[in-house]
Amino acid sequence: MTPSGVPDAPHTLITGGAGFIGSHLAERLLGQGERVVVIDDFSTGSQANLAAVADNPNLTLIESDVIGCESLGQLVAESGYVFHLAAAVGVDLVVQSPIRTIETNLKATEAILEAATPGRTPMLLPSSSEVYGKSSREGFAETDDLLIGPPTLGRWSYACSKLMDEFLALAFHAERQLPVTVARIFNTVGPRQTGRYGMVLPRFVEVAKVGEPLRVFGDGRQSRCFCHVNDTVEALLRLAKCDRAAGGVFNIGSTEETTILNLAKRVIDLTESRSEIELVPYDEAYDAGFEDMKRRKPVIDKLEAFTGFRPATGLDDIILNTAGLN
Repeated sequence: MTPSGVPDAPHTLITGGAGFIGSHLAERLLGQGERVVVIDDFSTGSQANLAAVADNPNLTLIESDVIGCESLGQLVAESGYVFHLAAAVGVDLVVQSPIRTIETNLKATEAILEAATPGRTPMLLPSSSEVYGKSSREGFAETDDLLIGPPTLGRWSYACSKLMDEFLALAFHAERQLPVTVARIFNTVGPRQTGRYGMVLPRFVEVAKVGEPLRVFGDGRQSRCFCHVNDTVEALLRLAKCDRAAGGVFNIGSTEETTILNLAKRVIDLTESRSEIELVPYDEAYDAGFEDMKRRKPVIDKLEAFTGFRPATGLDDIILNTAGLN
């Protein structure tokens, strides 16, 4: 069955399906007996992420980026549903490679939307909590105004590119009746996530395991809400099954808030590490002028109203699972 719930329907297409979230989504669908086609160029994803399902006959893996995939139109046309997860990810990559960030996000999204239009293939477009920008609200709701920083600071290129993706997707829905749903994903963590591009929890876990200092940027009082990847996948699948979600924007994330300093302490305690915590000024960690956001807490009432979903995994279990301890 596809996410739409139709037996013997065409395959599900996942762009970026060898990435962190994409690989977990592919595993979930294959475990349900569905046929899955993955397009990934392995720029940030990895074949190792799909190792557990590599021999599954229902999996087709195509090594390509979205724009350069010659069979993209046919693959989309033959799909029952499309999850467009191919995107630039991670603060480090965004800051260091702004051209790649903008081009990957904008051009690939336009290509997949154009490919989906002739057959009105239903699809889900993941966006990011970064689109909320510099807002200081206690919780972020989908109807909030957005406050983006200046173009002279590289990190905002990512937020703007994801926001343009949203505008483009909703324009395709309005003008061409394309059934596309936008999901603003907040911090998602779990097994197979790498700290390579600046993701904080896997970075903490990796160094805690070897007893090295956990480097906390700034004063550590900035707060985040961490959602387990299995919960995020569940939310994505529920949105895919919800026909009335098309044309809407939905937050996906946990509402359990913690400071980064407390996160570091919890990682040390739960992994029984001998590591210490080192506070690192932002100007030593990133280029001059880097801005970090003080809070990132989603309001997920709309998601619950449409799908009945609430995240099920608490922070301690998330840390233990990311560290391979449960």
